[in-house]
Amino acid sequence: SLLLLPCCHRNGKALIRSANTSKWLDAHYDPVANLYTFSSCIGKISPYENTLLDLPTGLVSFLMDQHEPRTPAIAVASGPFIYVYKNLRPYFKFTLPPLEVNALEQDVWNQAREDMIDPLSLKEMLEGIRDKADVPLSVRSLRFLMLDPQDTEAFVNLHKAQPIRRQTVITCIGTLKKNMADEDAVSCLVIGTESKDVYILDPEAFTILSKMSVPSAPTQMDVTGQFDVEFRITVACRNGNIYILRRDSPKPKYCIELSSHPVGLVRMGKSVVVGCAQETLQGFTQKGKKLWTACLPAPVTTMGVMDLPTRGFQAVLVGLANCEVHLYRDKNLISTIKTPDVVTSICFGRYGREDGTLIMTTKGGGLIVKILKRTAVFDDRDSAPGPPLAQSIRLNIPKKTKLYVDQTMRERENAVAMHRAFQMDLSRLRLAAARAYVKALESSLTPMSSSLSEPLKMNAVVQGLGPSFKLTLNIQNTAACRPVMHLAISFLYDESLYSMRTAFFKIPLLVPGLNYPIDTFVECLSDKGISDIIKVFVLREGKSAPLLTAHINMPVSEGLALN
Repeated sequence: SLLLLPCCHRNGKALIRSANTSKWLDAHYDPVANLYTFSSCIGKISPYENTLLDLPTGLVSFLMDQHEPRTPAIAVASGPFIYVYKNLRPYFKFTLPPLEVNALEQDVWNQAREDMIDPLSLKEMLEGIRDKADVPLSVRSLRFLMLDPQDTEAFVNLHKAQPIRRQTVITCIGTLKKNMADEDAVSCLVIGTESKDVYILDPEAFTILSKMSVPSAPTQMDVTGQFDVEFRITVACRNGNIYILRRDSPKPKYCIELSSHPVGLVRMGKSVVVGCAQETLQGFTQKGKKLWTACLPAPVTTMGVMDLPTRGFQAVLVGLANCEVHLYRDKNLISTIKTPDVVTSICFGRYGREDGTLIMTTKGGGLIVKILKRTAVFDDRDSAPGPPLAQSIRLNIPKKTKLYVDQTMRERENAVAMHRAFQMDLSRLRLAAARAYVKALESSLTPMSSSLSEPLKMNAVVQGLGPSFKLTLNIQNTAACRPVMHLAISFLYDESLYSMRTAFFKIPLLVPGLNYPIDTFVECLSDKGISDIIKVFVLREGKSAPLLTAHINMPVSEGLALN
């Protein structure tokens, strides 16, 4: 339901004066008000209560005509409808235009209506359309695909004679001045839909004046300007980006890419302030350039603008999950309000006779009303702990010298030649490194690792007088806590001199810090008293590049192997 509370006066009993050090007067607090809402569903309107037909997604107050008395109307977005209330009574209901229906889906349902296909075939055909079609399926088809096989026939018989409709829903709503910037000027409604469209509606006839599209479904928006002159619509979308729409442009003019999803969006002057899910508050220009970032002590739950035109003061209210409301001016924290519960919605403005009234609802359904003291003064200095303000002052960088300018011109004129010389030197460096690496592999007589990503250590021990030798490899994982797995050992040797029972086998999982001995036997086939090197390679399964290489000098055999 839509509920606005009675005014609280300075001379009334409902007003509770807080400590003298506070900038706010505690006007009202009701912890059991049973109000569960968000900032998008709070408006600056007269005391009023009415029952809605469905859950709302947004609420705004606006002037729709010039008729006297100038009473604002209330627009409530709910599902695909906008309910307009005027003079405390229902006035008009606007319905979003239906979306295009998939032609293949329409044809399949027509066949089902003529009993040309059974429910099982209908389900298979709809699944194929859903996976490949550009136009999404209707809600009817999606519900049909979710049914159990025994329920499909009854569903088809119930709905096959009805026409197919695709209807989107409203995700956010705002207002845009029609042709004047005055506070009591006529305003248009601006709505964002689940179908990734943004509509601007005429305030009197409720026809669509303009339609724009964004790459993802909008979740929050901020609107400024006049429709007949120039306007900007800042839209936060479900894909984590923020898009800026302008007049006479059906597509976004600028895009702001964020590192995490936006949970709050407000405009302050010519800058856009965004609260992100990673506990940061970021400021951007109207063209998407980042101005500053402020770290927050807790996740953001809601955001709002604190605007006092009589004092020329404007700041951003940020509700946090640690039961605090922070007041920021640019990146500077200038005030903190402690609350008894987590704030879920916030609204600042004129309420009754008070220009500076702050209304908040809490997670537990409570209501908090605070009034700004007329003597309250906010200091622009940052009250949050951190580096001094001097760090944010831009350095006085000296002017460019003539030598710097000449060097820059030379690089521009000879860019191709300089790049070629650099590539030539880089190729020579790589060739020299490759040659040195091959030389080290050929001349090394001790184990060496060829990959820094695998911390392995191995030594080899040869036992016996010949012609039979026992070869023991001791492998150790030198990592701190990461095991190594999927390794294998391969031997390379002269088959005319030696034979091995097993020349390739897998290594078990290597736990850090333990020594794993691996034994094999080598038979010498020559009686000429000569020896050779046996190369050992430790490889990753499925890879050809060795992780570890060892060269083992075999001793001279004292006898000949017997066949």
